[in-house]
Order: sequence, then structure tokens, then C-alpha cells
Amino acid sequence: MTKFTAGVATAALIAALSSAAYAETTVRVAYDADPVSMDPYEQLSGGTLQLNHMVFDPLVRWTKDLQFEARLAESWEQIDETTMRFKLREGVKFHSGNDFTAKDIDWTFDRIKQSDDFKGIFAPFVDVEVVDDYTVDLKTSEPFPLVLHTATYIFAMDSAYYSGQTDDGKDKAEIVKHGDSFASRNISGTGPFTVTEREQGVRVVFDRNDSYWDTESEGNVDEIVLTPIKEDPTRVAALLSGDVDFIAPVPPTDLDRVEKADGVNLITMPGTRIITFQMNQDRVEAFKDARVRQAIDYAVNNAGIVDRIMRGFGTVAAQASPEGYLGYDASLTPRYDLEKAKALMEEAGYADGFSITMMAPNNRYVNDDRIAQAVASMLSQINITVDLQTMPKAQYWPKFDERAADMMMIGWHADTEDSANFHQFLSACPDSDSGNGQYNSGAYCNAEADALMDVANTETDPAKRAEALQKLEGMLYAEAAFIPLHWQNLAWGAKDNMNAEDIVNALNFPYFGDLVVSE
Repeated sequence: MTKFTAGVATAALIAALSSAAYAETTVRVAYDADPVSMDPYEQLSGGTLQLNHMVFDPLVRWTKDLQFEARLAESWEQIDETTMRFKLREGVKFHSGNDFTAKDIDWTFDRIKQSDDFKGIFAPFVDVEVVDDYTVDLKTSEPFPLVLHTATYIFAMDSAYYSGQTDDGKDKAEIVKHGDSFASRNISGTGPFTVTEREQGVRVVFDRNDSYWDTESEGNVDEIVLTPIKEDPTRVAALLSGDVDFIAPVPPTDLDRVEKADGVNLITMPGTRIITFQMNQDRVEAFKDARVRQAIDYAVNNAGIVDRIMRGFGTVAAQASPEGYLGYDASLTPRYDLEKAKALMEEAGYADGFSITMMAPNNRYVNDDRIAQAVASMLSQINITVDLQTMPKAQYWPKFDERAADMMMIGWHADTEDSANFHQFLSACPDSDSGNGQYNSGAYCNAEADALMDVANTETDPAKRAEALQKLEGMLYAEAAFIPLHWQNLAWGAKDNMNAEDIVNALNFPYFGDLVVSE
């Protein structure tokens, strides 16, 4: 397999586009950033999941209308209240040439449970039992309503390829967060593409897997060249000039321009990714006071951010759950009120304010750096002085894991398309053993809220789940556990000679294996 080098050379971005050696059908893709690792379970992020769907395959995957589609699992059935049986696809090979069997699912599951980022999703699951070479039982400790939702995150890894030791004596299976590991540099999946070249921050080259099992797919792309272009104007210009064929995201400022351009299509849809700020109670004593957190919430004009910065391309939020999720509560409304914010600061004894540090990425979410600047300015109106630092996501995520600032930006799309997932990762009491609160940089902790999540995770009655989840959202709202800004809408731009609209989805990882380019 290919070994990859790391490096960043901003000036080489456009040069990389023109210097690529193109195959018969090549699609040139420009994202705002590239995956930070080749390890499918190192980091729970959109970039990782996009990579996974290109190079690996899940047991099942979401369809565009959020139903479940068979992939490595041909079929499934509920054996008892804690066991789901999956019949696996036969005749599938990994890129290494190894055969895919049940042992690879068993091995992958065990590795997932070692991942700090992913083990929280799999907390309800206790084991994968191998029934035979092509049958596995996925078992939970209690009845669990989201088994198939979670199965979309089981991407089969090549157990033989990733087992053993490297030449320098390291375990090939080890997961090293933001580090140099075998799995972060080498890859063997069952997916529609292999990775033949990768230079971090410059480009990734994906070649078609000639032995791909899905012969019913009409995808006809031989090669994909992914080039990260952080700057929005440069990325859009590359599409409109013909230097690239597909971009994401299209920034709100250029939606009309892309829509009116000849030869390209603009594809948009509502999104469910909540953009938030978290307030670190371990670093700032004032943040332990709910009145201060509420004051910050009242001081942030999230409707103004959507109107002026997002150009209306977003939905103002007051909670994590978007409309359509079981936890969504229409009575929870945005509460921008500057005078109320000042009164709360005075009531809490902080009328004169205080100083904090703030960090945000500048190439992960739409307009993330401008949003952070706006929030910092808004907080100055209640005498909170902000020292703001923004940085590329490759540098941001290690800082986030360090909890390196007093307020930090985090966006989240529910991995299971369910309200409980927001709380599990963003606001549950941090617990390294269970994985709960893995992305809770605010150190917020409420045992009652966690208990409601636990109820929802074992309740199979939708009405009762909705009741528990809405109560949970109301509790977080009342305590201003975090600062909700908006749900970020999605926009892609693509040449009009491809079926791009058919491969995109609300989860924001297009299925490039099904991409068809016409003459």
C-alpha cells in the first residue's frame, strides 16, 4: 500500500490542480480542507467520514431521504431485543487483496471501542459475535432504538493488513490522535476508491478500485483529485474558471454567482449541523454561574449573524436539535436582549466584566472566523474582553482537545440523526471511559440531563423518547449549557455534466463512488 508524506504549501494549491496526471475520467474536487488523517477512527469529523465513504464501506448507509441502504451487510434482522443479526456480502475484497469476512467486522468493532472519538457512539454495544464467515450478531446491553443508525459507522477495516508491527516495532492497529501512526498513513478498505497519493494540505489522489464489489453502481469516475482550497473566493473562482469540477462549500456570498454561472450547477439543502460556542467552567470561574452563561447567550445576536454574515443561508437556533428531530421544542426561541444580558451580568456580580480567550477554526464551518469575530465584538458590549485566535482546522482540533481557550467553537451534526447524540458528545458530563462529553470543551455537567439521555437511549417508544429528549433540550436551554448560533445550510457547486445532485445528502458526505460524468 501507499505511504504518505505530510506537508503544507499554500502556494502550491492551484499549481497542484494543473499538474495532476489525469486518468480517462478525472474529477477535480476542491474542499475547504482535506482529511487530517487516513485512519477511519482517529477523529470523528466530516472530513474523516467523507474519506471513509470513498475508501471504506459501512455495513449500511443512509439514503438521501434518510432511510437505510445495504452495503457490506446484505440484510439484517432483529433476533431478540438486544441482538441484531447482519448477513454480510460475500466475494468482497480489500484493496490489499485480502478477503472480507466476519472476522474483519469483529476486529473493527474491537478497535472502535478503543477510539476516544467513536466509542461514545458505541457505548450501548457490548460485542460483535461471529456466527459464521459471513454472519455477525451486533449485541447491545439493553434494548437500543438506534442500532441501524450506529451501524452506518462500522466501516470494515482489513484486519490482516492492520495487524502486526511496523518496521520500527509499533502496533499497526494503534490509534494515535493527531499523531503519526501506521493507520494514519496507510489504508486498505473495500471502498470504490484507493488512495494513491497524499500530501497533507496540498492534495489527495483517489483511483478507482477496479475490483469494487458494487457492480450495479453506475459511477464511472476513474480518478478524483482532491485539493484543499481554504479561501472561499479562490475555491469559487477555480470552479467557475474550469480548474476544478466540484467544490464544497459554496459560501453564502457566492450563491447567486454560482447559480447564474454557465456550465455549473448550484445544489443546496437545509442542514442540521448546529454551530455553537462552549464556555469552559474549569478555566473561568464566572462560567460556573448560569446567570453569566445566560448573559452571554442574551448578548449574542445569532439572528444578526445569520442575516448579515450567513446572508440568510442558515437557520437561527436556540437548541441543538433541529426541527424534525425528536428533541426539537418549538417553544425554545433565540433570546437576544442586550439589556437583559447586562442585567444578568450585574446580578451575578460581573457588571465590570472580565477577560477571556477564545479560539475558532477558520476553514471548518461556513464563515467560522467571521462568526467568531462577531461574537467577540458582541461580548464586548457586556464588558467581556475577548482575546480571539483563529486557525486552520488541522491546528485547531489538537487545541480543542487540549481545551486551550476559555470559549471554543464547535459545530456538530448528529452522527445518528438523533437528538441524544448532541448531548452525548457536546454537553454530557465528560467521561473518558464511556466517551460521553468527548467534545464538551465547556466542562458542563448535569447528572439529571445525563439521566434523561440514558432514558432516551433505552426507550423504544418514539413518543416517550421525544418527551425525554425535549425535556433534556429545555434543561440545557434554561441553564445556557452552551451558546447555540444556527444550523448551517449546505451548498455544493458542480459542473453540469455530472449527476452531483444525486450523490449529495444532508449528512454532507457525497457518495463519489456513484458519481457519473457524461460526455
